[in-house]
Amino acid sequence: MQRMLTLALTILLAMPIAANAEDLLLAQAANFMPAMQEIIPAFKAATGLEVQATYTSTGKLYAQITNGAPFDMFLAADERRPQKLFTDGFAEKPFVYAKGKIVFWSLKKEFGSAPWQEAVKNPTIDKIAIANIETAPYGTAAMQALKKENLWESVKPELVYAQSIAQTFQYAATGAADAGFCAYSSVFTEEGRKGTFTVVNEAPPVIQAACILKSSTRKDAAQKFIKFLSGPEVKKIKNKYGYE
Repeated sequence: MQRMLTLALTILLAMPIAANAEDLLLAQAANFMPAMQEIIPAFKAATGLEVQATYTSTGKLYAQITNGAPFDMFLAADERRPQKLFTDGFAEKPFVYAKGKIVFWSLKKEFGSAPWQEAVKNPTIDKIAIANIETAPYGTAAMQALKKENLWESVKPELVYAQSIAQTFQYAATGAADAGFCAYSSVFTEEGRKGTFTVVNEAPPVIQAACILKSSTRKDAAQKFIKFLSGPEVKKIKNKYGYE
């Protein structure tokens, strides 16, 4: 009997703790992580509601959602995938929550401060980090800028592909890459301020949309979060990290 009780307790302790009824589970594109890490505590202070976020590339989050991951909201780094979830009946109507930019960032001043078109052709650059061009919208936007400047084919041998835009910045910030096509938001972080950057104006703006998932059992909390996202406090946070 004692062994059975011990085994039952062991199994119980090994199980993940379920979210409270008022918890909100977010699937958040990685580029917005610095801003969201300030928004979540502000939301809790204003409402008392707990929020948990998973940060990775938009493509990976989309795949998790379509495979049944129990998120309440999807905050993507593009418009296409929230719209597809809506069209396919997985989500409520999407809305735009942020517009981001691409920068060419490096710890080395000679790369980060030069026009990015010149920097990528510098013969001393061995590796340039870029987010996955298929699953990460910021990676797609960087690729579009390179193609627009007729640099894609010549730069491809130097490219190091990251799973997400957050990992792209990590590669550049740790020296795993000489530079990287990063989210503008990253330059406002403590690590980002250690390097130099130029804005990649040739890249299209990254329009980021969000949606409430129809499978959510916490739609009231999600609606409160949407309202908070459109408020003045969040606007200040977004501006702080270079978002429109």
